Amino acid sequence: MKRTLYTLLITTTFLSSCNNKKESTEAPLMTIKQYPVTAKEEKTLDFFGTSVSDPYMWLENDTAANTEAWVNEQIALTTGYLDSIPFRQKIKDRFTELFNFEKVGAPIKAGEYYFMFRNSGLEPQGKYFVRKGEEGAEEVFLDINALSSEGTTAASLLGADDSNQYMAVSINEAGSDWGRIEVFDIATKTRLSDRLEWVKFSGATWYKDGFFYNRYPAPEKGKELSGNNEYHMVYYHKLGTDQAQDQLVYRDDERPYMYNMISATEDKKFLILNAAPGTDGWEVWIKNPEDTQGKFKPLFTDISLHNSIVESTADGQLLMHTDAGASRYRLVQVDPNNPAQENWKEIVPQNDMMLQGVSTCGGKLFLSYLDRANTRIFVCNYDGSDRKEIAMPDKTGSASGFYGKHDEKTCFYSFTSFTYPTSIYKYDLESGKSEEFYTISVKFEPSAYESKQIMYKSKNGTEVPMFIVHKKGLKLDGNNPTLLYSYGGFSVPMQPGFSSSRIILLENGGVFAMPCIRGGNEFGEEWHKGGMLENKQNVFDDFIAAAEYLIKEKYTCSEKLAINGGSNGGLLVGACMTQRPELFGVAMPEVGVLDMLRYHLFTVGKGWIPEYGCADSSKTAFDYLYKYSPYHNLKKGTNYPATMVFTADHDDRVVPAHSFKFAARLQEYHSGKEPVLIRIQKSAGHGAGMSTNQVIDSVADRYAFMLYNMHVTL
Repeated sequence: MKRTLYTLLITTTFLSSCNNKKESTEAPLMTIKQYPVTAKEEKTLDFFGTSVSDPYMWLENDTAANTEAWVNEQIALTTGYLDSIPFRQKIKDRFTELFNFEKVGAPIKAGEYYFMFRNSGLEPQGKYFVRKGEEGAEEVFLDINALSSEGTTAASLLGADDSNQYMAVSINEAGSDWGRIEVFDIATKTRLSDRLEWVKFSGATWYKDGFFYNRYPAPEKGKELSGNNEYHMVYYHKLGTDQAQDQLVYRDDERPYMYNMISATEDKKFLILNAAPGTDGWEVWIKNPEDTQGKFKPLFTDISLHNSIVESTADGQLLMHTDAGASRYRLVQVDPNNPAQENWKEIVPQNDMMLQGVSTCGGKLFLSYLDRANTRIFVCNYDGSDRKEIAMPDKTGSASGFYGKHDEKTCFYSFTSFTYPTSIYKYDLESGKSEEFYTISVKFEPSAYESKQIMYKSKNGTEVPMFIVHKKGLKLDGNNPTLLYSYGGFSVPMQPGFSSSRIILLENGGVFAMPCIRGGNEFGEEWHKGGMLENKQNVFDDFIAAAEYLIKEKYTCSEKLAINGGSNGGLLVGACMTQRPELFGVAMPEVGVLDMLRYHLFTVGKGWIPEYGCADSSKTAFDYLYKYSPYHNLKKGTNYPATMVFTADHDDRVVPAHSFKFAARLQEYHSGKEPVLIRIQKSAGHGAGMSTNQVIDSVADRYAFMLYNMHVTL
């Protein structure tokens, strides 16, 4: 394909800069003379008496020849532009150097076997290794790189059976949420004949000589990546048999839209079904797995609550993490025979911090708290007694792990921060001490950078925390290239974490800022509810206020401020750039939910209705969705920021139609000289499972586009 299908011309005018003294020294930028012609088909939808024009609806058909032709033209335009940025290759070379470090996951223990993921640096995907005993010889268990010649097939371990003889493995191709489950013999490292297809959002819950798992019916041919997924079922698979012989354990014919996630307590006395209409709130049902013909018994059916079974106790009680009567969550003990709330026994009460989760290992409870988005871990007995805090390497950072079976003596966890690459630690339950198990080495100097957390006020006076990272000694002259990133939804917290890609920005005098805006759960469920449904505008107001703070405090200026976010964060970027286009110099929405009136019609989009609301269901929901929907709020003749929309052809989470339609209308309506591009990654999905080459190219394109359009030269 020709990489410069459309002519890129150099402007003869200089774009404005933050510092007028530098204006005359800045190089002129490329402008795009002609965008691909996007056909418009008259299509009007009616919502409660309001007519809504949707001339680009034809782009929703992702397998149509005219859509494919449009995609190829856009790829040619974007590739030509990016390849013409003088320092793109320099960024790519530097990031390749930065990304070339060994990436290691925390060990997964199965009896006497230790499994560990490792990528030596620039392998397409990496490998799983296994050793017998902690000091045993390490051998390759699964070479993920060998699963596809393009390096776009990903794999993850789902867990070993109770005898630690077999390991279930999830395999996903080209970034799709669709996967298959295969089974490997651990001792021989050979693949068995078991192959389970059309699996999505599933684990492998082992029981006797097989396991429970989740799947959907096989989709209609040609609609695999865009069709509506219904009937999330629970099956039991017996090892050595064909999938056609699997036993259907649960299917909800009356509510085909429900997700029905299956799990079990470690003692296998309880099979647990979490039935959810979407991503917020779920029912809890239980049954005895021995009773193959018995039905699940409802334990809790109030979907406004978030009740999660942690584990069972020796006397048959259930420990449950819940927000019932505690917006910042607590841990209670529930009698499965008398589950009413008045019969609960409180084990860990709510306190000032958000109890993010509870895990078990070695007969102990590990309590993971968020303290203004920083992790704090406490360990205690099953009755909540003898509670002690586990010291982390730094007060600012994130930790995860602390899982294991009841008879384990040690467990593993990882810790990371903005300037602290992920390291793995081994925790001894008897002594209560941690020791470093593995430290990652990256080619940069952490001591040259600093991170801090400040508080700023949003539009309605709400105080919002924000992390800010930059080089030590940064001059606050309003002229620093700055990237503002967040998410703002689905109870997802914005926590400190290391990213080698951000070093590109930081080592070139840039600033990375990440506010903990409403919609996440940094302060509990009330913080989440403050940014969902009819309150969604609070999320955008919080993000816009963060941008205004950075400008007011002279970290940057509008022309050198970029905004970025993915998925729900892509919606965040799309909404903010349409509401305040003059506030930002660069916008990069990634795999975003950008059409809020039709998102629920594709794949698993209906599962987001509890978070967003549905335009088809009520006029109230239509009114507030229509008011901020990025695709519908673009205005003709507006000067929008330099924009690069990111999507992928195998994204079956947020289908690429969102980005296609948004980019087409943005190219039509944009009145300025700044570029409006869409970067469409082939053989990739919603972000997970990308090959190393895809990651490197994506990062190089992101920072080249951003810095170039800020007049930053490298």
